[in-house]
Amino acid sequence: MKILLSLAAAISLAAIAAPGFARADENATIIPAPAVDEQPAGTSETAILSGGCFWGMQGVFEHVKGVKRVLSGYAGGAALTAHYGDVSDGDTGHAETVQIIYDPHVVTYGQLLRVYFSVAHDPTELNRQGPDEGTQYRSDIWYTNAEQQKIATAYIAQLAKAHVYAAPIVTRVDAFKGFYPAEDYHQDFLIHNPDYPYIVINDLPKIAALKRLYPALYAEKPVMVAENK
Repeated sequence: MKILLSLAAAISLAAIAAPGFARADENATIIPAPAVDEQPAGTSETAILSGGCFWGMQGVFEHVKGVKRVLSGYAGGAALTAHYGDVSDGDTGHAETVQIIYDPHVVTYGQLLRVYFSVAHDPTELNRQGPDEGTQYRSDIWYTNAEQQKIATAYIAQLAKAHVYAAPIVTRVDAFKGFYPAEDYHQDFLIHNPDYPYIVINDLPKIAALKRLYPALYAEKPVMVAENK
């Protein structure tokens, strides 16, 4: 695994030297709040989101107020292939994904999507995010009920109509098929490896953008998987 991670770091460092490369925080901007949002009922709901490498996705949402736990994992494929080695081949149907458990009275599903579209990833990149390429890095919202589907599709239409992005939004909205937690070494990877080159280049700027753009949603102390099993 050390060899694999070193290779990923080398690729990231090479990518930032390439012409036209944009840092992860350069595209982060405040976007309109969703016009359609959930009506909180209970005290615990689940959001399932894919948007590139789950290290950064997990790291961002662990800093959102009202979030109770964020797990890195896989969604979109079969249980048999829900393993990092298989998913990395890009042909399992899986996407690197995060499962977010949250209190809707503190942060709503729509607010989570606002962070997702604005800070956590670039919804205009098709089957890639930054230096990572492949369908396993696609932008995908996995709705677990009709209300989530309605909120997600309405928000994408709202952002498209407002011309928030220069390019079309390519985020998919798919029915939830199952979530499979990733291997233990992926959980809280950003927190445990803040100096890792990939994290420094691609993910820490996203957390800084969350704090800068949405201070009311930002939690200084992240929730950790190890503390919330």
